[in-house]
Amino acid sequence: MTAAIEIVGLSKIYTKRKSPPVVAVDDLSLSIPAGQIFGFLGSNGAGKTTTIKMACGLVLPNSGSVRLHGFDVQHQRGQAMRQIGAVLEGTRNVYWRLTAWQNLLYFGRIKGVTGQPLKERAERLLRELELWDRRNDPVQNFSRGMQQKVAIACALVADPPIVLLDEPTLGLDVQAGRTVKRWVEQLARQEGKTVVLTTHQMDLAESLCDQVAIMSQGKLIANRPTSELLGLFRQETYDLRFRGKIEESVVARFEGFTPREENGHTILSGTISEHGQLYRLLEMAEIQGLELLGVAQADPNLEEIFVELLDRAGKGEHSPAHRVNGRLPQSTIREVS
Repeated sequence: MTAAIEIVGLSKIYTKRKSPPVVAVDDLSLSIPAGQIFGFLGSNGAGKTTTIKMACGLVLPNSGSVRLHGFDVQHQRGQAMRQIGAVLEGTRNVYWRLTAWQNLLYFGRIKGVTGQPLKERAERLLRELELWDRRNDPVQNFSRGMQQKVAIACALVADPPIVLLDEPTLGLDVQAGRTVKRWVEQLARQEGKTVVLTTHQMDLAESLCDQVAIMSQGKLIANRPTSELLGLFRQETYDLRFRGKIEESVVARFEGFTPREENGHTILSGTISEHGQLYRLLEMAEIQGLELLGVAQADPNLEEIFVELLDRAGKGEHSPAHRVNGRLPQSTIREVS
């Protein structure tokens, strides 16, 4: 696929007097295909927002480059900036004293859109985001959710091919969040735009994203299609179902397994790396006098995978979800029966 965003060797180090330097982004290389919803995930301080700001030209990297549809952000800034619309979390993306309508006209004009095409585009956005009836009200009088909708409309008013959304549903109520989610799907599926989504809401990322990249301490620790990421860990995660309630001292013998109760029975969930380990666990269960009701491969969600990957990264372990130059390192590839 054609890359909408090409990041090569990107690094950012923050320095402060009398403090050690902080590596926010560490030699990041990443290619994001055009027309995808791309999830960019990580804990606070992982480096994802710094990366987004470098892609927007708001933060200068110490090394490396970002290209947007082939235009270098540092050396072809004007052309590169016409490729993107961005909504950044934690900043005022719109002018609060202006009305919603005035904001859209202003941001459209600075992106080179004028006249009737701009007005038609602004009206369509406000109508589809359910803001048309409030178009002449100052944004400072809007709720948090309505302000976020205006920010999204301003990011889209020039019809950019790439949209960067940093925590777009943060602080929104359920109804507003659903509207934004529906819009993200429409942008990619119907309008063919590339959407880069950073979020702490793993269920949102799982339901929307075609591909997911996960960062930890400035480094890329995973980059795979969402379905592959879920499928890879599905092969490793098992549920062992036993009759009745199991004493804590017995549960403790199943190291790495988490218990939960369901319909009066106990389910132990954990990672099994090979079949021999499974047989040993079943033998131990028999010795402990446990009645086994069933064994099943579990369906982990993206939140569980996210936590597992961060835990492995913290321990310095290789992850089977990590890619180097778009491919898995040979040391992490294994056959799954």
